[in-house]
Amino acid sequence: MPSQSQHCIHRCPSTPWAELRVSANTRDCYRAHTHGEYSVGIVDQGSATFHHPSGPHNVKAGSVVLIEPDVVHSCNPVSGHIWSYRMLFIEATWLHNAVTQALGLVTPPDGLEFMSRCIEAPSIALLVDQLCQPFDSASAARALTMELPTWLAGLARAGKPVDCTHVPSELVPAVVTMQTECENHITVRGLADTCGMSNSQFIRRFQAAFGMTPGRYLQNSRINGARRLLSQGVALADAAHTMGFADQAHMQRAFKAHHAMTPGDYRIGRSRLSRLNHHD
Repeated sequence: MPSQSQHCIHRCPSTPWAELRVSANTRDCYRAHTHGEYSVGIVDQGSATFHHPSGPHNVKAGSVVLIEPDVVHSCNPVSGHIWSYRMLFIEATWLHNAVTQALGLVTPPDGLEFMSRCIEAPSIALLVDQLCQPFDSASAARALTMELPTWLAGLARAGKPVDCTHVPSELVPAVVTMQTECENHITVRGLADTCGMSNSQFIRRFQAAFGMTPGRYLQNSRINGARRLLSQGVALADAAHTMGFADQAHMQRAFKAHHAMTPGDYRIGRSRLSRLNHHD
């Protein structure tokens, strides 16, 4: 591992549904947040505390973590210590369809719930270590496409995670607004009004249900949307405008606080297979 802290994104044209994050020798900490993708990760060095609805778990080198979409979580090192990890993000719709095909199901599942989000098993760690590698060949990309759905299906069951609070009916209007109208100016007062609540009542109920304030939830949604657009090559200013940030600088500050890298660095990433060898 290099001695300098670094965060890198690796993408492959053959697997547009996957993205690999490699973070080495970092002390960066993250607030509770969610991703729209399934996440498969492994700790390479050091130790951290993995917070999730059934946690917390202490994780160390060789620990494997599995996280479903929209599950509030964080994973941070002990204060002052460094750690290294890799995380593979897998597009949810692709995985649902791939699992359907791999298992011969009639229809794709609405979701997959991991039977455990933290696994301490050398055999599993060895496999995840292989899956969470930057691709250097088209055959490696094909192997991931073939192996990943069947393997993950063996660690999960159909359905949404039972330990996560589902959206209370009275909060649905606010959640729909935050998910579909990010480009608009959204206020707590406006969200509370859509739910027929006072500001304080709305904030209390929202935080109890989601483990974060409405403001944090909205920012998390905007950052996830910006991340999706940036990975597709959308310009920074356009991504910021589309997701409702005040300007590009506002998006930059929020994005770096969440991902420990600038949106520009994230957008560029490292595409290891931009020119595939057709003889592979």
